[in-house]
Amino acid sequence: MSPQQTEGNLPVKQRDEAIIWHTDDEEQVLQRLETSLQGLPRERIAELQARYGKNTFPSQEPMPLWKIILHQFLSPLIYILLAAAAISLFLGEYTDAGFIIVVLAINAALGTYQEWRAEQNAAALQSLLKIYARVRRDGKEERIEAEELVPGDLIVLESGDRVPADVRFLKANNLTVDESFLTGESIAADKRVGPLIEADLPVSDRDNMGYAGATVLSGRAQGVVVATGLQTEIGKIAEATTSGEATKAPLVIRMDRFVRYISVAVLVAMVAMIVIAMAQGEPFAEIFFLAVALAVSAIPEGLPVALTVALSIAVNRMAKRRVIVRKMTAVEGLGSCTLIASDKTGTLTVNKQTIKALETVSGEQFTLTGEGYSGEGEVRRADEQPVSEAQRTWIERLARAGVLCNEGDLRRTEQGWTSSGDAVDIAFLALGYKVGFEPQDLYNSVTTLHEIPFESERQYAARIYREGDQTMIAVKGAAERLLPFCQQALGLDSEALPLDHTAIEQQVIRMADAGYRVLAVATSHVPEKLDGTTIDDATMPPLTLLGLVGMIDPLRPEVIDAVHTCQRAGIKVAMITGDHPATALAIARELGIAQERSDVVVGRDLPDVETGTDLAFVKAVREAEVFARVAPLQKLRIVEAKRALGHFVAVTGDGVNDAPALRAANIGVAMGSGTDVAKDTASIIVTDDNFASIVEGVEEGRYAYDNVRKVIYLLISTGAAEIALFLIALLVGLPLPLLAVQILWLNLVTNGIQGVALAFEEGEPGAMQRPPRDPSEGIFNPLMIQQTLISAGVMFGATLAVWYWLLEQGVDQDYARNLLLLLMVLFQNVHVFNCRSEYTSAFRIPLQRNPVLIVGVFAALGLHVLSMYLPFMQGLLGIAPVTLTEFFALLAIALSILLVLEIFKLIKQRAMR
Repeated sequence: MSPQQTEGNLPVKQRDEAIIWHTDDEEQVLQRLETSLQGLPRERIAELQARYGKNTFPSQEPMPLWKIILHQFLSPLIYILLAAAAISLFLGEYTDAGFIIVVLAINAALGTYQEWRAEQNAAALQSLLKIYARVRRDGKEERIEAEELVPGDLIVLESGDRVPADVRFLKANNLTVDESFLTGESIAADKRVGPLIEADLPVSDRDNMGYAGATVLSGRAQGVVVATGLQTEIGKIAEATTSGEATKAPLVIRMDRFVRYISVAVLVAMVAMIVIAMAQGEPFAEIFFLAVALAVSAIPEGLPVALTVALSIAVNRMAKRRVIVRKMTAVEGLGSCTLIASDKTGTLTVNKQTIKALETVSGEQFTLTGEGYSGEGEVRRADEQPVSEAQRTWIERLARAGVLCNEGDLRRTEQGWTSSGDAVDIAFLALGYKVGFEPQDLYNSVTTLHEIPFESERQYAARIYREGDQTMIAVKGAAERLLPFCQQALGLDSEALPLDHTAIEQQVIRMADAGYRVLAVATSHVPEKLDGTTIDDATMPPLTLLGLVGMIDPLRPEVIDAVHTCQRAGIKVAMITGDHPATALAIARELGIAQERSDVVVGRDLPDVETGTDLAFVKAVREAEVFARVAPLQKLRIVEAKRALGHFVAVTGDGVNDAPALRAANIGVAMGSGTDVAKDTASIIVTDDNFASIVEGVEEGRYAYDNVRKVIYLLISTGAAEIALFLIALLVGLPLPLLAVQILWLNLVTNGIQGVALAFEEGEPGAMQRPPRDPSEGIFNPLMIQQTLISAGVMFGATLAVWYWLLEQGVDQDYARNLLLLLMVLFQNVHVFNCRSEYTSAFRIPLQRNPVLIVGVFAALGLHVLSMYLPFMQGLLGIAPVTLTEFFALLAIALSILLVLEIFKLIKQRAMR
């Protein structure tokens, strides 16, 4: 629809958005849409489709291969290497240029393969709106593609259907809809017809509306389409997702900053070198060549490959932990997060309603073990005392009534537990199994006379059955609905007790405040004068209240430990949900992230702002870690506010409602069972929907960052030594210590092999016992700076001294360079063991923790020694064989760096005690 189209001087799009559809009565809705119960006239369809467009919204296509390849070159470090290659070609140094091009090609190939494979794993199967709809037009019902729907279309829905657009219900019979993908509510929404009074109701409370992408769980309905495409709730979120600005991963931010520093250092060193050389009367051409040689020595050519390999290894390790990484830099980003903002339903919880509490009318409390739709578990007293015989009898009577009043199915199969039907019914069947009933045997022992199915208006379900010569009724439903039908209660001694309605109501309030969905279970004899098939509200016999049942979507068993692991690691865990505040608080208490009702921020209390960086909004969410009844765009604002407070934020989610927040986060983590929109937006996908897997991913991310730092430490310390060697040699009037091609060989081949091997290091113990790094901290923290300066100083000092001594002894310059190059190779072979840990002695780290490194060290040294004996390589690199005496003399000098760093680590460890 074009923005120029107007009606009554108001753009059509703005006019439709201004209508609050849930407050009008049915007749007003039909009039506004110029339709009727017979549906739209066919002659208007083309006009409306031209006006509103297709009932679709933009979806993100998998990145094409050429873009993935191009993406590998979009890095400041790569830009510097490309510039170095171009300068080398300009100067006719084709060997130097060839080396640089080879490293770029290797890096691009590795990165392309990893990202392409991740994209294939994460490819979306289909769009949410690629479905069909039953529509009535001109009084005739037909089946069309959902994308052809227009506002004003009359549609028919039944159990199992996907809601194809935003609709206002005109008729509804026992209608329940799963809107958790949009609202975050773990409980199916009961729908009804008729206008609602409040205009500013959140989506989750608009009982007369259905939203595109929701699933009909039970019942039938007719509704009129009020919004399609980008005008739907999904569409608005999708549009916000598409237009939102994606954030950079922490590693990218830190590497960009690091490369800027490298670039400045190279520029300063080049200028200094040119000034020195010109002052000594050197020709400009030679000066320029020396400057290029220095630039080559300063740039860690092996870093892109080593960085790609380190992240690639982490990607593979995370895949084994059920975490798919779509962008390699997101690996470290997850490890750098300071706050995880998690959805509740399905991520922290099992997303299966489970009976967890039983209470008698006299207040005795019982708890149940086991989670989800499974008969595994048992009933225990809340005070951990043994269950008495009388209590066991009461529990069995309550469970029996709940199983009989049931339309669900829960069975044990060879593959595990399978279920179907309403979540409440399945939960009662699970209770029956835990008590010891086989539901089918129980059904076979009675004769069903009549069933009253649950309806949202009725708020209870019942079954009338004959058992022997007695006619009985079993009823379950909302406590406030059943209490008026109850005249007495069942005591633990199976005696009838008078019913104290006020006391029961207080019990219900207390259980609800604990986060439970509270149901009552009752039973009664049906008098002979009553026909069981005609029982309704007016003819319901006086009931005996058996007790109260508390249901909740329970935590995944492993989540509590995972949250505690985060807390020990200095990572805050925030819960953002569309669920009720009491439910959110109950889960938060179990997790240990909130205790009081004041710790929960409710969506309606948040300021209405355009951006989460608004000061009032930031103040409202600064200390909060639990957010309930939150609308989709409020979740986005919360993420923006937390980022404005200085957090690196990882956001988890599975629904369309989570997509904007996933995009705005530093790291977006989608659930494998979630919507395609969420998975398309996120950079990481957790295949088992488990928060514990996310925490394992954080640990792997920390390992990856540690390995990246180790590689950078190795490459930069050797590069710094080379820069110092060049500059000081020139300052004191010595010849150039190494040729440009020798520096490339040193940095790319020998050092590069060890840098890649270092990326295979397993994680060091204690990675999840230290706090996350300060978001403002660069790759080089004070400890790494100290170690880099010391190690570079040792290598620089030793090589300069050897270079000076060889020249003083009259050794030929070419042979002296040959010895100096071998010394640098040996320094790197030894120094790589220092780089295995910033804290632990090299002698305390088992060699078997990284066998690839051992192979890499011998490969790098072997490759260089072999090159000294190959004529082609001798001519290319200007090298030659050395004697055993010379080799071991140089090795002894190289071992000095191990000794110095061991002393440094020992001093640091003692200072930390």
